Amino acid sequence: MKIASPRSGRMAGFALRAALAAAALAMAPAMAQPIKIGIITDKVGPAKPYAEPVTAGAVFAAKELNAKGGILGRQVELLIEDDQARPDISATAARKLVEAGATFILSLSLTPSTQQVQTVTLETKTPQLTPSNSGDTLTTQIDNPYFWQTGPLGSTQIATLLAYAANRNFKRVALVGENSDLGQLTNRSFKAGLEKSGAQIVAEEVVPRGSTTADPQMQKVRAAKPDAIFLTGVTTPENVLILRSYRQLGLKMPVLGNFNLSVPQTAVVAKGLLDGVVFVDAFDPAKPEARRFIEAYKKENGVEPYNLNGYGYDGLMLVADAIKRAGGTDKEKVRAAMQATQGYVGVLGAVGSSYGFSGGKRTGFDRNGMVVRVYEGDKQGKVVFSGAQ
Repeated sequence: MKIASPRSGRMAGFALRAALAAAALAMAPAMAQPIKIGIITDKVGPAKPYAEPVTAGAVFAAKELNAKGGILGRQVELLIEDDQARPDISATAARKLVEAGATFILSLSLTPSTQQVQTVTLETKTPQLTPSNSGDTLTTQIDNPYFWQTGPLGSTQIATLLAYAANRNFKRVALVGENSDLGQLTNRSFKAGLEKSGAQIVAEEVVPRGSTTADPQMQKVRAAKPDAIFLTGVTTPENVLILRSYRQLGLKMPVLGNFNLSVPQTAVVAKGLLDGVVFVDAFDPAKPEARRFIEAYKKENGVEPYNLNGYGYDGLMLVADAIKRAGGTDKEKVRAAMQATQGYVGVLGAVGSSYGFSGGKRTGFDRNGMVVRVYEGDKQGKVVFSGAQ
């Protein structure tokens, strides 16, 4: 009988250990692989001023998750695509993300782009969420069970500001806006809501795009003597003209601004014109979850976050929560988990509000989650009214 030498025995042991290690590596569970989450944003197009801060909030959320061990022990890897706010590019970007292994796609570009991405996510059965788009028809134009929206609906924003007006007993109101398609749509929505509430519209003025002054329109508003002015326009240059005329003409009735006045860029271009103006927002800096977010974001990035950063943060955290409850990245299980989301308290929303998709709905922002805030000088100040009240 041939007896193996000690050397040959050691070599055999080494070979066995190597084989076992290779087998273990080959059989390593997906737990060792990163969880890929796709983001479609706009870096160069018209949505850039909004999409970039939302994206920054999502990036911060990923860093925070990874610092705490990731999701289910796996690191989060963000795959970011720029669609330039062009719907014809959005679908291509979505397919690229699906092919790269994205478990979930966050849509942070314009509403038409998000709508186009849905054609891909429905076909590939890839969960998709927009945490910032506010169009009321995003979940109704396509019957897509893989799509959800947590951006506050435009109708919810308007309803909150109308509730504030009713609370202040404004009976005679003026509408002042501009003639962009979205501006006119917003104006019609406010008009319908005010008429339904019984308020009297004593003046309705439009400042055309490209105007150099709003004095003629605001002089008519002054003559009508309204209890309050609803600023329905969504284009910043015309809003600035309206506010400048309001100040120069010495008007004193309250100004109620729509959601566009919540973007901090407004304070830069309308410097010195905003004190006392109220506006509808989804962000209450005094909310405990918002305070923690503000402190952590500022520590990490050196700047104080605002509502748009919070949209991206909440969006990614909602996705992470669904993946955790799904126990992995199986798309069908993640879809079911996201649809089952209830009572998720995020950074955004009024105190006492939460995200959820009860009854099979796919719009998840609490309809009582909006707040009304007031400008104090050029700074966005405290909450003066909450939809949850």
